[in-house]
Amino acid sequence: MCFIGTFRISAASRCETNRYPMPIEVEARSRALSLLASADETRMRFTEPPVIEYAERVGTWLDWRKQMREWTDVRPLEPLTFDEFVLLANRVPFAELDGTFAGRGRSAGRVTGRFAGETATFDRIPGGHDYEATGYSEREYFSSAVNLLHPWLMLRVLAENPINRGTDVVWQYGPLVEAGWASAGEFVGDARRTETFLVATEGSSDAHILRHALALLRPGVLDFFRFIDVSEGHPFPGVGNLVKFAKGLAKIDVHNQTVFVFDNDAEGVEAFGRLNPLKLPPNMRAIVLPDRDAFRKFPARGPQGDHLADINGRGAAIECYLDHRLHQYPKPRVVWMNYKPELGAYHGALEHKESYTRAFLELRPDAPALPAYDTSGIEAVLDALVAECVLIAENCTVGGGGPVEATEA
Repeated sequence: MCFIGTFRISAASRCETNRYPMPIEVEARSRALSLLASADETRMRFTEPPVIEYAERVGTWLDWRKQMREWTDVRPLEPLTFDEFVLLANRVPFAELDGTFAGRGRSAGRVTGRFAGETATFDRIPGGHDYEATGYSEREYFSSAVNLLHPWLMLRVLAENPINRGTDVVWQYGPLVEAGWASAGEFVGDARRTETFLVATEGSSDAHILRHALALLRPGVLDFFRFIDVSEGHPFPGVGNLVKFAKGLAKIDVHNQTVFVFDNDAEGVEAFGRLNPLKLPPNMRAIVLPDRDAFRKFPARGPQGDHLADINGRGAAIECYLDHRLHQYPKPRVVWMNYKPELGAYHGALEHKESYTRAFLELRPDAPALPAYDTSGIEAVLDALVAECVLIAENCTVGGGGPVEATEA
């Protein structure tokens, strides 16, 4: 059971608690709904599990009503479609629902609150819950009515409302342990190894930047990510070795969930092109760092002198996604280096990139400089990384499917 604010979500009677395994925050609160949002804020994608389980609930509900009609007067009802159910569940942010205890002798209108008069709609929810009997307040009435799916899937449904995503989620595992239904050891605070994603990068600085960015900007999902140990140097430095590493893992059928991250420069795009024809297994994906509008007119220097150039796909290494406002250094500039005939473009390198990296790695969550630091670039990188991990999780959860191609962010 979990509470979002004071909105209760518990496992429906027919759901298996280990059907959608995910880590549980031990004795902690987390703004977990914000982590369930996809990178596309305009319309979050629904994966198969919520839709499938809702369809199963509809089937069970229709069978039950058919049996009931054999010995009682139960009128036929058309269940809410999945989209209708999602709209209803997110009509009102649950923080705005009235949780005032109605007391004894309450009227139905008092219990249902703003939902009074909508019995016809609520009767079409394929839940089988007696929400009027259990609803001692507007909030309890509503949560009992829409609480159909496994808690993880209900979190995903409720995350459709942007306001809901900023609400604390509290996992109430204590009562289960005290009642003897589970042992404390079953509740793991961090992500299980099978739920983590290995992130393979071109070099050690890339790994340090991504790890620090997650700790700084996405601490709630940091434990889902693992990085190759680069404390004593990168075991396979360079973009060419990353391609060889990816091909080797794919050929030996390693089951680790892995994302290969290439810089958005000429060498990274070229290497990505060499890897793309290889059909990666569903547990592996490869991405190029995302293009940015800010890179379309970026200061550069080449044979023609200083000029503004589009460095997307040519000179946008991960350091380009950091804040470049360092007082002791001039404005950022990419210098064109070697020519890549395969792409018909020069490869660019950012000047003073070590200094930008060092300034970023010195940031701390409570540092006064953090609010002034421009994180928009590195957050775009994290959004792309998380989106790829979501795709891997979908492929592996739903049943795998065939090999997948690498994708550009």
